[in-house]
Amino acid sequence: MIPNLESRQSIAFANHPGFRRMFAPGKLTVGLFLPLWQYEGSMEAMRGQVALVKQAEQAKFAAVWVRDVPLHDPSFGDVGQVFDPFTYLSYLAAHTTTISLAAGSAIFTLRHPIDLAKAAASIDQLSNGRLVLGVASGDRPIEFPAYGIQYENRAEQFREAIALFRRYLEESFPSIDSSISQLNSGDLLPKPITGSIPLLITGSSRQSMEWVAANGDGWLSYPGNTSSISGAAQLGVRIEEWRKLIPDQMFKPHATNEWIDLSDNPDEPPTPLRGGFILRVGRRGLIDLLKRWQSVGVNHAALGVQHGRRPASEVTAELAEEVLPHFPTHVAPAPIVEAW
Repeated sequence: MIPNLESRQSIAFANHPGFRRMFAPGKLTVGLFLPLWQYEGSMEAMRGQVALVKQAEQAKFAAVWVRDVPLHDPSFGDVGQVFDPFTYLSYLAAHTTTISLAAGSAIFTLRHPIDLAKAAASIDQLSNGRLVLGVASGDRPIEFPAYGIQYENRAEQFREAIALFRRYLEESFPSIDSSISQLNSGDLLPKPITGSIPLLITGSSRQSMEWVAANGDGWLSYPGNTSSISGAAQLGVRIEEWRKLIPDQMFKPHATNEWIDLSDNPDEPPTPLRGGFILRVGRRGLIDLLKRWQSVGVNHAALGVQHGRRPASEVTAELAEEVLPHFPTHVAPAPIVEAW
């Protein structure tokens, strides 16, 4: 069960539009994972998704998510949305005004923390504080030698990248002396609008759960079995164990995701496909799943529709009309309207 966290909302993000739109104690909101349909060899065929993102914003989805997949590894068979996540989030920021912009997840071991901080703070400013970053240590072995980085060292590099990322953004003219950065007289601009950018640690990222609870601003984890009631209960146990480790028991959100094949039969029961990677389900079963997640402490569910049989426009419209009313997006501080 969820502890009483209403009075322990993280002060750091009380005025952060992206964080507040997505997360509140005891409640669940819904977002969409891009791409809305799969890349199958033609960039031309990927066009038109931003129009649906705009419709999702009007329908009050809480967030739109992008993935960070630098290279196409045929053994994984997943190329994400193809675009660089920071470039794409900037593009989405220019075409939307309120929806939270999330990454699930930026690979912090593959890029220098200065570049990560510069890109993230730029998007934060250009979007008026709507960026929420899922962050990860990476799990695709071909990417590390391509970047000239040791795959075996990613746990330590991840910790160092997180620490430096925050120092670049939250300190003025920081004095840094580390194995990957020496800085004595310079400063990184811009700084985030609200002073910081929320980081959701993905999985364990090869860290202890004590570290995840202490150093993350939230936790993004896979849901496990989504086709049975017991799966949500098991997820709830993991969330409860993580929350017990959070210093001072302040509220930190949990988020998860699922790739769905939404049936046009609203009563079709949940059926796992492709070894459980995709869940085929009618909308009533999906609503039941999301309610179970909410009851065990999940604060946000990102849904991917690209593997479904129906057109993405149909599925997102049904989600907006039939599912979102059960899981309304939170009222967040109004973005400062600026024409950059």
